[in-house]
Amino acid sequence: MILSHGRVCIAVLACLGAVAPFAAPAAEPPVAIAAHYNVTMTHVKVGQLSWTINLSDASYITSAKGTASGVLSVLVKGEGAFTTRGAIAGAQLTPAVARSDINDDDGTYETEMTFENGALKRVEDRGAAPPKDRIAVDKKFLRDVTDPLSAMLIASAQSAMAPANCRRTLKIYDGRRRYDLALSFKRTATMKMARGYAGPVLVCAVVLEPIGGYKPDSMLVRYLAGKDDLEMWFAPIKGEPFLLPVRALMPTLVGTMDIEADEFIARSVETAPTAAEAGPVAPAKPVESAPLAPPSPGGASQPPLKP
Repeated sequence: MILSHGRVCIAVLACLGAVAPFAAPAAEPPVAIAAHYNVTMTHVKVGQLSWTINLSDASYITSAKGTASGVLSVLVKGEGAFTTRGAIAGAQLTPAVARSDINDDDGTYETEMTFENGALKRVEDRGAAPPKDRIAVDKKFLRDVTDPLSAMLIASAQSAMAPANCRRTLKIYDGRRRYDLALSFKRTATMKMARGYAGPVLVCAVVLEPIGGYKPDSMLVRYLAGKDDLEMWFAPIKGEPFLLPVRALMPTLVGTMDIEADEFIARSVETAPTAAEAGPVAPAKPVESAPLAPPSPGGASQPPLKP
């Protein structure tokens, strides 16, 4: 989920820390995953998020699209779409290109991040320029970062419910905002969705640490940063060494924001979903077929990052 306003729908459900190695089975058929989430604040629906993931032996592509609005839009508003493609080696996700199309309090803009061997090399930023009152992102904090979608698929140890799967810090950059999510084990629970998954979930405590790219007076940061009562719930992806976020709980001074999945379906691509099962999932534009437009006067392009 994203760190600010409309971006919260995608970024908080923003895990590639050190974990025990996982030996993935060879020659498994590709897996397609579809998930849908509702965003509520004090039990009032204020948004939704759709997410699709395709995993093969050597590569992955994942897309998410979220919208948020309503009477509590002081905290949650806007819309955004993200797409990431990259490589898989065992339980390691290495992004190659991550693209976002956003309409939020910064205006309408798109970013594209390019990675080489897992290291961020270039960021293209088109459209509305970020407000001048945002805290700048120092380049030293862009080392060892990953994109929001890759971060949300956490690698699991031999046991999906092992506490060690929570013990990591996610270093996330979305092209404009840089933040850490520090996870620690809290408990295990069970969850049953309207469609798809029913079973155990791993509950991790989360501490949000904003680093750059946000407004100093951001209400969302003021309510959530440094708090120790945030939670993220993760469910295993059958046959894969990854856990998927299925719920995020964020208590605030005006109530609890709850981002909860009502659909989580994973299947081999050899058994494609029916139209009825596909439901509301709407992937973002694929990176390969949606190149960035030429630079506009209001846009910005960052030079290549030095190692």
